[in-house]
Amino acid sequence: MIEDLNRLVDEIDAHLGEGVDIDALAAERGTTGYHLRRMFSSLAGMPVSEYVRRRRMTVAAADVIGDEDLLSIAIRHGYGSVEAFGRAFRSVHGASHSDVRRDGGPLRSQQQIRFRLTVEGSTPMDARITERPVLRLVGYALRVPLIHEGVNPHIHEHVRSISAEQNIRLTELSSAEPAGILSVSADIEPDDPEGSDLTYLHGVSVDSDATVPDGLDVIEVEAGPWVVFRTSGAHPDALQAAYAVSATEWFPSNPWRLRPGPSIVSILEHTPDFRTATCELWMPVERA
Repeated sequence: MIEDLNRLVDEIDAHLGEGVDIDALAAERGTTGYHLRRMFSSLAGMPVSEYVRRRRMTVAAADVIGDEDLLSIAIRHGYGSVEAFGRAFRSVHGASHSDVRRDGGPLRSQQQIRFRLTVEGSTPMDARITERPVLRLVGYALRVPLIHEGVNPHIHEHVRSISAEQNIRLTELSSAEPAGILSVSADIEPDDPEGSDLTYLHGVSVDSDATVPDGLDVIEVEAGPWVVFRTSGAHPDALQAAYAVSATEWFPSNPWRLRPGPSIVSILEHTPDFRTATCELWMPVERA
């Protein structure tokens, strides 16, 4: 996987203007574009699309400082108009191309990413593979903007708005794995930029024939295998560590790859102040 990711980085730099067919590259490497994008995002801290935009604007800055007309520069770097190029340029550098052409800056560069394998294996992974029929997830759903780093205040406010009585009602409905109160993030594509909408559901899993009370939202997820990581300790630190280690250690060491689907966090036990918790992280997978 590390070699696959570095090959992707090399192809991106070699074809900055026209872009890279990630799905075709992934197929050549014996994996899928979805898995390659997800692993890139997990390890780089940004989606491939954001990395491409930053690299394009880093290289384009050298051209902007020269005397070439801006339309030619925009087209060479994959944009159909000076206006579209200008928006991308400002979003990366924090200044317009005309300001940079006049003043020589400010410029913010994105260095080429290189992925390196370090032999660690120091973090034990309590994982299992489970085959599940169609999952029926019910609860309180909301469309919220995607935020890559830190706490998502929209999700935080949504969960706080759910009363103790509503949570008890959900707990009583829970009748299938994943057990417990669930945090479900759905409708996310690996290349979705920050600010894109995702579906967040605070709910539980129920049997396929269960009666769902009025006023609750339903998400159905197709049948298939899941990898389940169990964590226990400081919350959410232990859970965040599981996300990181799954990408850096577990997936490179096991014959599984991610498939499209939501990520689910099941909170099985927690202290009253939520400072420590036992959780399960569910991720949909397929054999590599």
